[in-house]
Amino acid sequence: MKAVLLLPLLAAWLCAGPAKLTFTKSFPGSVPEYCSVEVDKAGALTYKESVSDEQPIKADLPESDVIPLFDLAQRLEFFKSPIESGLKVANTGKKTFRYESEDGKSAEVVFNYSTLEAAQQLLDRFEDIAATERAWIDLDRTVHFDHLGINDSLAQVESLWINKHLAAPAQFLPLLNRITSHASIMHLARERAARLKDEFTAQKPANDTAGQKEE
Repeated sequence: MKAVLLLPLLAAWLCAGPAKLTFTKSFPGSVPEYCSVEVDKAGALTYKESVSDEQPIKADLPESDVIPLFDLAQRLEFFKSPIESGLKVANTGKKTFRYESEDGKSAEVVFNYSTLEAAQQLLDRFEDIAATERAWIDLDRTVHFDHLGINDSLAQVESLWINKHLAAPAQFLPLLNRITSHASIMHLARERAARLKDEFTAQKPANDTAGQKEE
């Protein structure tokens, strides 16, 4: 009898994993119309642009980016209370924050606009991650199918990096290595890729200064 009672507990323990945060945004008419960012406490990142996406983008988010996400979620009581402002503002898309704990318990909030500082900061961080993954998708496309567009794609990545909005820069290194090693790619793009590769490895933009304000 005891063994039977222990089976559900054992199954729950075997299925347990790191706590997880998920951000989704649905905004018909925008590009993309849907996106999902999932980050677990171990740093595993998954990005989708479709609910049924069977080949999502996967990357590893550094601990320095993961900790602030979970700290902000904690400040929001892990979404156990509403965060919608209720103000009459423009529709900027249906957004959802969701938290799943190690033991499988979950909570989520849906909102359009929140006046809570922690909610705004968490939204900004998730939007940065989404923008990063879109930049990765675009660079991957140009590397494989449009060499003339590589430099423009790199400029987009570099802009995110300089403005401190690029998440998990290490995920770009394989693409940057591919660009720098192909003589058929124009020299300007190869130079930019080499510079970004060095900066991503050093984790500091070339034009960064000691007195620059951290976000």
